[in-house]
Amino acid sequence: MVQQVLMIEDDERLAGMVATYLAPHGFEVRHAASAQAGIATLEHDGDAIALVLLDLMLPDADGLDVCRRIRTLAAPLRAVPIMMLTAKGDPFDRVVGLEIGADDYLPKPFEPRELLARLRAVLRRPPLAADPEARVLRFGRLDIDLGARVARLDGDARALTAYQFDLLVALAERAGRVLSREQLLDAVKGEAFDPFDRSIDVHIGRLRAAIEDDVKQPRRIITVRGVGYVFAKVHDA
Repeated sequence: MVQQVLMIEDDERLAGMVATYLAPHGFEVRHAASAQAGIATLEHDGDAIALVLLDLMLPDADGLDVCRRIRTLAAPLRAVPIMMLTAKGDPFDRVVGLEIGADDYLPKPFEPRELLARLRAVLRRPPLAADPEARVLRFGRLDIDLGARVARLDGDARALTAYQFDLLVALAERAGRVLSREQLLDAVKGEAFDPFDRSIDVHIGRLRAAIEDDVKQPRRIITVRGVGYVFAKVHDA
């Protein structure tokens, strides 16, 4: 099945090269040369878009602002996976991109094979259980609906990217088990492929902000120093 990728990128030559390379691998690239055109495509035809490749430096907007805008769109558009492409290689920019909702980050210039591997990794989804009741993981006030791909705290849906939801599921399905960063990357992406050192920590911070009552004293996602993280089997009132 062909999956559509929206590439918001002002470099038409690069967009053409990416489209040519990805086509034999089952991806159709739709190109938007500006932030305005990209947002319009999502708003009018977002259901068909499997992933967004977003350049950080666009002629009419900052890519970080575009990422924020996408995350405020109506569901399910705001949950579309976003991979940032940029000539900026500063780790600070990478962290900011992840913190505001990007699922992955690939600095330019990049190898097409690496882009393809990351696309497949980000789009990989955990299998859904056959039993509808088993598709909801419940931990006290927190429900993780695998079918709807929504996490709810006290009945309210929490704002998570597709990557962050998958990371939460990976932790919750192994509740009580300490998982290293490498194990989490492997569980979420299906292969040990780290975008950059400590990227998992950024996503964990976002998860905590969404599901913890106090991010400074987390009760659900606990840090085990020198090892990794463990999802506690919380049964709070």
